[in-house]
Amino acid sequence: MTFRQLKCGICVALDPMPHLHSISLGVWVNAGSIFEDAKTSGISHFIEHMVFKGTKHRSAVDIAMEMDAIGANLNAFTAKECTCFHVKALDEDMPLCVDILADLVLHSTLDPEELAREKGVVLEEIAMTEDSPEDLVFDKASEAFYSGTPLQREILGSEETVSQLYAEDLRAYLREHYTAENMVIAAAGSFDEEQLLSELEAKFVSVPHGERHAVPTYRTEPGLSVTFTEKDVEQVNTVLVFPGAPLRSKESFALSVLSNILGGSMSSRLFQHIREERGLCYSVYSYPMAYRNIGALCLYVGSTEKQAGEALRLMLKELDDLLDNGITEEEFLRCKQQLKGSYVLGMESASAHMNAIGKSALLMQEEYDLETTLNRIECVTIEDVKRMIPMTFTAGKMTLASVGRLGSLQDTLRKQVETWWSKRTR
Repeated sequence: MTFRQLKCGICVALDPMPHLHSISLGVWVNAGSIFEDAKTSGISHFIEHMVFKGTKHRSAVDIAMEMDAIGANLNAFTAKECTCFHVKALDEDMPLCVDILADLVLHSTLDPEELAREKGVVLEEIAMTEDSPEDLVFDKASEAFYSGTPLQREILGSEETVSQLYAEDLRAYLREHYTAENMVIAAAGSFDEEQLLSELEAKFVSVPHGERHAVPTYRTEPGLSVTFTEKDVEQVNTVLVFPGAPLRSKESFALSVLSNILGGSMSSRLFQHIREERGLCYSVYSYPMAYRNIGALCLYVGSTEKQAGEALRLMLKELDDLLDNGITEEEFLRCKQQLKGSYVLGMESASAHMNAIGKSALLMQEEYDLETTLNRIECVTIEDVKRMIPMTFTAGKMTLASVGRLGSLQDTLRKQVETWWSKRTR
């Protein structure tokens, strides 16, 4: 990977993969739900939708037809710390892809009629999340765990906030956030570097300028938080959240190994002991969640009302075993190797490389390299992982979130975590 800078000031991250016949391009913007407030919650995501509704040069139908005509995949996503507009196509179609990405990001018309229609689409998306208990429980857990910080804000916003967004709100947000200083363009795959840079120079010449947003600092309050959401669904969906490690920190790699041991694979403790040995659930796992200067470790289990209490009890029992007895050399080596293998397999595409270099360049302002990442995983020692166990589970912060037909089950789940919390924090 190499960094180049356009004359307009945009940083370009390049990762040539000449053995491919495709290119993956992404425009990364320092805009996400952390930059919103109570009134504008959901505006980053709404803008992501609206840019596809038409530009000064293309209608929404034009955009779709031009991309379909070359077999390209054009899409976007909004996260808490960034927004990304991306396209994957044959390398020969690179000029058109650059043109369309620039058109979307710089020349959206935000037509009032389209805006009114798209509100309905976003409101349906919000309703869809409400109908997905696994998604909903993670939203509720994040809101409780990061309470008092911008990270608690939901990416989609709410029905109330989205309904009150208008074209002038979107334009003001674009002027503040969609500037050269807050953008990174990432390219991975087959391309001629000078040709690509020439196309980018020509199409992004009109990008506005502004101040680069400072890296936010998040400070969460210690303590145990519990949140329950009553839903008429078949399973009780339960999440535990503990403090983790910031994005790409040394501790984040040790935490990833720990998560693999606990619930990151089919051979993990949670999967084997709760699903395979006891048959209490279909889905049980853990995963680390990392942002620029904060992180968390999330544990999830979905089970019937009858078995939800026992599933949570066993999950807490596994944490006790980690704290009291640590980990073995055998599972440490196996899970570290599994992490390396799954990471390499996950990176075997231009899109994966584009995502890695774009995220690293925008959020960390550093170059990404696959070998360096693998070396950082390899350098994790069993002592590093052992140190992460008390740092994670006895750091003085914990959240329980549960969604389902709870009723009196709330008292059982609350008592279990309060008892465990009292034992481990005294």
